[in-house]
Amino acid sequence: MSDTLRIAIAGASGRMGKMLIETVLAAEDVELVGALDIAGSPAIGADPGLSWGFQTDITITEQLDVGLAKAQYLIDFTQPAGTLAHAKYCAAHGIHMIIGTTGLSAEQQLELAAYANKIAIVFAPNMSVGVNATFKLLELAARILQEGYDVEIIEAHHKHKVDAPSGTALRMGEIIATVQNKNLQECAVLARQGHTGERKEGTIGFATIRGGDVVGDHTVLFAGDGERIEITHKSASRMAYAQGALRAARFLQNKQHGYFDMQDVLGLKSL
Repeated sequence: MSDTLRIAIAGASGRMGKMLIETVLAAEDVELVGALDIAGSPAIGADPGLSWGFQTDITITEQLDVGLAKAQYLIDFTQPAGTLAHAKYCAAHGIHMIIGTTGLSAEQQLELAAYANKIAIVFAPNMSVGVNATFKLLELAARILQEGYDVEIIEAHHKHKVDAPSGTALRMGEIIATVQNKNLQECAVLARQGHTGERKEGTIGFATIRGGDVVGDHTVLFAGDGERIEITHKSASRMAYAQGALRAARFLQNKQHGYFDMQDVLGLKSL
């Protein structure tokens, strides 16, 4: 098909990379044309489709010029340093990016935004459609519950996750803080220990759980006097993130450049 999207996957041997490869191979309107991994990975040289019963004409490589030779899009759910290196290469070669990497600093996000002057980028800490619907619900709740309600964000992930709080939890905090005219960096409470004193009014608390194989659970608690409102999203599989990433790639199909998020992809900003 002439309009088939040619996609490469970064972090091909990781949990998310494998799920992305499976999702791309199963979709009719996209084609897997490249797979990247870090130098020294045992997966280098392997066919990325074999785990799913597919035989492709590509092998996993650490060489960007090889892995991205035929790619129109790179889907990247890796680590900040790797993502930025990939973004620099993609910007120089006209390859659009879908980025789900978490743990990027504010400066690193600004660097990504600069690359978006040359290519189209969708950057989102969570590409699940359900999570992004939850973001929209939080906007409404934060607007209604501005006075008399304390906000706590509780997130749980598997034991291998290296950043905390999760990018999704931080995004939830940013949404609530923005609606309530606060600066999250000033009002966030990321840890509590010892004699902390009473809870300071207007703060947004975070609690982090790490263990087992939890894919991702997030709960935002609005606690008032005499009642609590809880908004929760639970992920049972990484498939939702992979499907969201493909939806983001389709969204970029006619874009030349620009910096977008999943709210743009799903058309939620106009609601």
